[in-house]
Amino acid sequence: MDGFDSFITFTDDFSRYGYIYPIRDRSQALDKFKVFKAKVENQLNAKIKVVQLDDRGGEYYGRHAPYGKIPGPFAKFLSKNGIVAQYSMPGEPQQNGVAERRNRT
Repeated sequence: MDGFDSFITFTDDFSRYGYIYPIRDRSQALDKFKVFKAKVENQLNAKIKVVQLDDRGGEYYGRHAPYGKIPGPFAKFLSKNGIVAQYSMPGEPQQNGVAERRNRT
């Protein structure tokens, strides 16, 4: 598949419309989200306000240190753009039901 061995999906919770982007590794998550954000906000003429994310994977969340959370680039981008990040609990995919259902089909 031209060097791509994985993909990332984004699903609009209201319309259930899905977007899929091939990725080479998880470090591309932010770049693909920026493409998705620009496309959706242009199409709908509305800003993304909340993003429901899979568990606190490093590509989304950053990392934990003894003195607290160290946000990664994805979390920093969301914060800078006024987007609230809601994280599902690890091992609880049903909290991300719409996206998880899409990924199963």
